[in-house]
Amino acid sequence: MAYSTFDQLKDEVNGSGLPVADVIAEHEAHAGEKTVDEIRASMHEMLEQMRGAIDYAFTHEVHSRTGLTGGDSAKIHAITESSDVPIVLDDTFAQALAASLATGEVNASMGRIVAAPTAGSAGVLPGTLLAIAGAHGLGDDRLVDGLLVAGAIGEVFAATSTLSGAAGGCQAEIGVAAAMTAGAICAILGGSIEQVGNAAALAMQGLLGLVCDPVSGLVEIPCVVRNATGSAVALSAAQMALAGVEFPIPLDEVVVAASRIGSAIDTSLRETALGGLAATPTAQKLCDSLN
Repeated sequence: MAYSTFDQLKDEVNGSGLPVADVIAEHEAHAGEKTVDEIRASMHEMLEQMRGAIDYAFTHEVHSRTGLTGGDSAKIHAITESSDVPIVLDDTFAQALAASLATGEVNASMGRIVAAPTAGSAGVLPGTLLAIAGAHGLGDDRLVDGLLVAGAIGEVFAATSTLSGAAGGCQAEIGVAAAMTAGAICAILGGSIEQVGNAAALAMQGLLGLVCDPVSGLVEIPCVVRNATGSAVALSAAQMALAGVEFPIPLDEVVVAASRIGSAIDTSLRETALGGLAATPTAQKLCDSLN
């Protein structure tokens, strides 16, 4: 049985005295009639696929069939190796952006990725977690902890709101991905369950109302680069929460607000390619060039 609210998860964690990831693993094992080891093994497999998609983009020419997207992740990855291009924040930030873009590019080129929570938003979680792991020397077991926490947060959004851009705008995809990622970062860096909730809420509040306006109806523009945007928001939210910043609106109420906002977003801004960036003159020219 999935988590329907974050308070449910928080109560389980506070009542058990165990790390949040262990509580989630036991919950999932019981619900799926599996062992904790089987649950964690499945997460390790997903982690390897996530890492493989990123590595592939960094070592191969990855372009979508339309030619609209591809190659940008390698540009940012290159500046973390050696480059005269200035890094705005630090190497971890640049790595997170590069890896998040990489997964989006692999998805757009019909490669294999892990939806997190969707294919179009699949880059935020793995790209950011792997960058954080590199910076802090975290092993795969800790990353699996992060995936478990991210999955539980995703379940909360799925239970009350939506994970579909067509139903709730891109806030339901990149927004939820950023919330999942921010909470996961807090957990693997030793944050409390309260900080995990604050991180997720802080990430989502910054992306409420984000529209889904894919050019030509393809999961390419602006979808791929929005993964990098989501990564930046997740990093910011996690840092605030770990520093003790508390968002005054509880995560469960943020989820409800997201659901209501998603329903209120005009149909033209919910994956129909009829509004937003998809309706700009340049986007229309791009559409014409593909026909």
